[in-house]
Amino acid sequence: MSSLPGRRRALLIPALLLTTVLGLSACGGGGGAESDSGSASGAASDATVTIARSSWIGFLPLDLAVEKGFFKDHGVDVTVTSFESKADSRAALIAGEVQGIATTIDTQVMSAAQGVDMSVPLVLDTSYGGDGLVGKKDITSFSDLKGHTVALDTTGGASFFWFNYELKENGMTMDDVNVTSMSSGDAGSAFIAGQVDAAMTWEPWLSKAKETDFGHVILDSKDAPGIILDTLGFSKDFVTENPEAVQGIVDGWFDALDYLKANQDDAVSIMADASGLSVADLTGELAGIQFYTRAENAELFGTTQAPGDLFNVAETASKLWAENGLTDREADVSALLDPSFVQ
Repeated sequence: MSSLPGRRRALLIPALLLTTVLGLSACGGGGGAESDSGSASGAASDATVTIARSSWIGFLPLDLAVEKGFFKDHGVDVTVTSFESKADSRAALIAGEVQGIATTIDTQVMSAAQGVDMSVPLVLDTSYGGDGLVGKKDITSFSDLKGHTVALDTTGGASFFWFNYELKENGMTMDDVNVTSMSSGDAGSAFIAGQVDAAMTWEPWLSKAKETDFGHVILDSKDAPGIILDTLGFSKDFVTENPEAVQGIVDGWFDALDYLKANQDDAVSIMADASGLSVADLTGELAGIQFYTRAENAELFGTTQAPGDLFNVAETASKLWAENGLTDREADVSALLDPSFVQ
């Protein structure tokens, strides 16, 4: 198995990189350590397909595809519903109230390891500057965290996954730092208040750290593109029973990305309405996202003989969750990832 993509190496060419700075994080609502598990229900092919997402702006092309009728163009009636809690969206999937969940691959892996029968056919985006590590100015690198107090969400999710990845990259363990567990948003706030030496957080706390006279951004997700990967996952029963609907959703997503690229003003206006952000704010925040094309998806998934970076990231997440006691077993990553809809 090949290693994860190295730091400061672009995983793939950005497909839709806009021009200013990200304000929200792909980690929004991060994966929890809850032990809810079970088999998720499928849905009839002629029924509305409901996809759960958080308020992370990288998911807004889903709303764009609904508004512009791109899913219906491919024969699928889709509705998008908001869940900030990953535990709540997972429970809704198990109950058959939703058929799909847009979330980070490490969270999909956690669900699979907890017994939720999932299938991931699509990679949506990666954080490209909106997540990061802030610290006091005398902490100039990740390895300098040794002996310092770090605010970190230890319940799971992308920030915790990335932090553990960086520990391994730097030959460190959790014992090398003094961790204070809190949500990523609270972690940023605690750093600004001078309560901790460093924090794994997201915008706007990265920018706020730069504005202080004592803090700076040690690293952000531009330094490790492709580690925080957002994906679309479905109940495996739903995929098995409704492959045409899944293909229609995948195709409708790519139609939305094409529309965003060709008609940015209208697309951003629609997505701003869905998010409650101003057009100016959303335009700025989209710059911190790298969306993936169909061809880039195929490369990320890879093949059975040559697994791509998505497989490597998922495998790493599976091992990390088990090693840290957030799951009692590793996920079957090969069963979780389904490249057939992008290939």
